[in-house]
Amino acid sequence: MRLEKKYLVKEVSEHLEKSTYVFFTNFDRITVAETATLRSSLSEFGAEFHVVKNSVLNVAAQERDLPSLNDYLAGPTAIVVGGNAPAEVAKVLQRFLREKRKLEIKGGILDRSLLTAENVTELTLLPGRNVLRSQLLGVLMSPAQGIVTVLQGVPQGLVNVLNGVPRGLFNVLHAKAVQEH
Repeated sequence: MRLEKKYLVKEVSEHLEKSTYVFFTNFDRITVAETATLRSSLSEFGAEFHVVKNSVLNVAAQERDLPSLNDYLAGPTAIVVGGNAPAEVAKVLQRFLREKRKLEIKGGILDRSLLTAENVTELTLLPGRNVLRSQLLGVLMSPAQGIVTVLQGVPQGLVNVLNGVPRGLFNVLHAKAVQEH
């Protein structure tokens, strides 16, 4: 392998190392300005957009023991990697695709499993990381809230009973209890 190609393979391999996912896109119709806009949107989630040569990407993927990419490496290819929010990044790509009608999502890899373009689209249906965190927090807090409600119920019940006893009767019972002691 030529020295230049070894350098490119190393560079792409380093890109693949940045996250547990990689999305493959066809970028042949987007302009430089649109690419800059996309990169800016992706950077909010720590993701990067890189144009790569198919042969170099294939060699880098093989070196990293990733699944075969032969079905995804036709035509011009760019990869999206980085950050730890693949669903959010997929949403950025899907939004860009919807708005510009230029970017084509070919597929991807998530945790060493191949994804079709449809799988990447399904990722966009997942709630965001903050929504998932708040849902988890709600599930975790639910038993604690139940315990607090039960514990508050016992003293509250006693107070309700005592409030229902007429004042005079309460004074008589209190006086009797004092005499017995």
